[in-house]
Parts: sequence; structure tokens; C-alpha cells
Amino acid sequence: MPARNALAERMAARLSAAGFTSRVTHRNDHICIEVEVQESVAAESWRELLAVLDTADRFGLVVNGSGHTAWADIDEETPATEATVRGHGRQL
Repeated sequence: MPARNALAERMAARLSAAGFTSRVTHRNDHICIEVEVQESVAAESWRELLAVLDTADRFGLVVNGSGHTAWADIDEETPATEATVRGHGRQL
């Protein structure tokens, strides 16, 4: 788990360097990083945001009446330790 926490902290630092204010929260089985995205964002900041999101296990962008929120989830367990990867679950 420490490696996953370090990954979340690196992602948050990269987002801060790109001009975003990030929130990191620990949930039951994952770490969530969220940032509010303003209407006018520089192209370089958008590229960095997308590059950071691409390092997550899951990510998305929520659009609502108050603006845009980008989010990224990092699983607490790495895929190599999950039962389905080891062949103990249903696989396609």
C-alpha cells in the first residue's frame, strides 16, 4: 500500500504544479484524487491533467451546474495481489 499512497501523492503534486488544487481522499478500497477544472484552462495544463489521469486505475470528468470535476481512482491493492489475476476468480 505505501507505493499506492506514494503514487497518489505524486499525482497530486503534478496536478498542483499544473495549476490545479487537488483533494486526496482514502476510501474503502481505493484512493481518490479530485480537482476542480475551470472553464479557461491553458492547453499545457489540460495535457498534464490528462497525462496524470492516464496513470490512474480509473478516471473521469463530471460536468455539473457548478463546473467540472476531474477524478482519478487508485486501487489500494495492486492488480498482482488481486484474486482474479492469480486465477482464483472468473476471467474472460
